[in-house]
Amino acid sequence: MTTQRPYSIDAPQTARNAGASDAQLSEAAQLPRGRGNHPRHEICSAIETSMSSSLNIARRWDVARWAPIPLRLIVGYGFIAHGYAKLVKGPDVFVGILHAIGIPAPHVMAWMTILVELVGGLAVLLGALVPLVSVPMAAVLLVAIFTVHLPYGFTSIKLMAVTAAGPQFGPPGYETDLLYLACLAALVVGGSGPFAVDRVIANRWPITNRSQHWISAGRKLK
Repeated sequence: MTTQRPYSIDAPQTARNAGASDAQLSEAAQLPRGRGNHPRHEICSAIETSMSSSLNIARRWDVARWAPIPLRLIVGYGFIAHGYAKLVKGPDVFVGILHAIGIPAPHVMAWMTILVELVGGLAVLLGALVPLVSVPMAAVLLVAIFTVHLPYGFTSIKLMAVTAAGPQFGPPGYETDLLYLACLAALVVGGSGPFAVDRVIANRWPITNRSQHWISAGRKLK
């Protein structure tokens, strides 16, 4: 003995088999569903509606295109702040630090580091030539990791104690250097975002059709 399913679930199909008109099919589809319908379908429908609304809002505001802005601000300001601090303390102090950790030509390397931090930080802040300036900036970070921070582990902030003089911290690890490297990689791969000099350059001097043809030809040869 077979159990007959509620009419409301199979109403459109039954009406179609009976040769009903389009108006009758539409009316049958709008009939309330029977108790055999699982509540899971209503939950899934509500989730799909919510996700669709969120995606529509994201597309309307185009939120993702603004993601590089905070990365540029923190990386650019951070590098400028470190370079400026070296100038305020006196470049000779930084030269002594480089000499103590065994960096060759400490005077030259000290001024090169300060220059990279100031010029590179300003370039990232403005979104100018970011793929180019990211190379020496990443080199400075890698040198800092392998010559200073690596022996002290990952964590950069190591709160050892809180005394009357204030909080006492241990030697910093390479965590902050990795964060800077990750931000630079994200800017190189994803672009500098809005309000960037790189975007102005790309819009003003686009790649010509001939250049695009040469690039396509070179890819085919590989």
